[in-house]
Amino acid sequence: MTYIQVENLIKQYGTGDAAVMAVGGMSFRIQMGEFVAVMGESGSGKSTLLSMMGALNTPTSGQYSVDGLEVYQLGQDKRADFRREFLGFVFQSFHLVPYLTILENVMLPLVTVKTNGRTKRSMAEEALSRVGLDGKAHRLPSQVSGGEQERVAIARAIVNEPPILLADEPSGNLDTKTSREVMDLLRSLNEEGMTIVMVTHSPECAGYARRLLRISDGLLVEDIPINGSARNLEC
Repeated sequence: MTYIQVENLIKQYGTGDAAVMAVGGMSFRIQMGEFVAVMGESGSGKSTLLSMMGALNTPTSGQYSVDGLEVYQLGQDKRADFRREFLGFVFQSFHLVPYLTILENVMLPLVTVKTNGRTKRSMAEEALSRVGLDGKAHRLPSQVSGGEQERVAIARAIVNEPPILLADEPSGNLDTKTSREVMDLLRSLNEEGMTIVMVTHSPECAGYARRLLRISDGLLVEDIPINGSARNLEC
C-alpha cells in the first residue's frame, strides 16, 4: 500500500530567461516502513525535493500526499499540524541550540504538545535512551562529540514518535567511524517501523537503505532496490 506519493512534482525558481528548474517533474511512491536513499550531484535537486516532502517548500506544480492526505492543498496552519504529526527532521548541521542542555534541545518539538512538563521530560529522556545518550541529558551541545550531537538531533526528531524521518546528509560532517554509528542508528529506527527518506552523497550511507532514488538535473533517473550493502553502489 502506497504511503507517500509524489506525482509530477515541479519546483521552478524565477521566470522567463532567468528561470531555474530545481525539480523537473518527479514521480515515485514509497511504502510504509521503507528506507529510501536519494543520491545525486550537488545542485541535482535532492535537497529541494526533501524540503518539499517536508512541507517546507511549496512546489510550483504537482501533487504530494502522505497517507492519503494532499499536503499542498492544506493551509499553512494545517501544514504545520502535518509536520508535527507525521515528520521528524534531521539535518547535516544539527541545528542544536547551544545554550540549552541536550535534554532541553530534545524537548523543543514538545512545546506545542498538550501535556505536562513531567511527561515531556520523560518523552525526551526516552528518545535520548533510544539513541544511546543515557547520562548525558544535562550537558550542553559543546560538551559532547559531533557524533553525539547528531544523535541528539535524531532524538529531537523522533521525540514525537513520527512515522516518517527525513534526513538531509545526516553524516555529512562526521568521520567514517561515527558516520557508520549514526547510520546503524537510522537502520535500527527503520527496523522498528519508521519510514526514512535520506538525502546523501555517500554510496556507503546509501547502502544502509533498501532502495535508491538517483537524481540528476532535477529529474529522477534511477529507482532501484539495493541489498543493504554499499559495495555495489558507485558515486
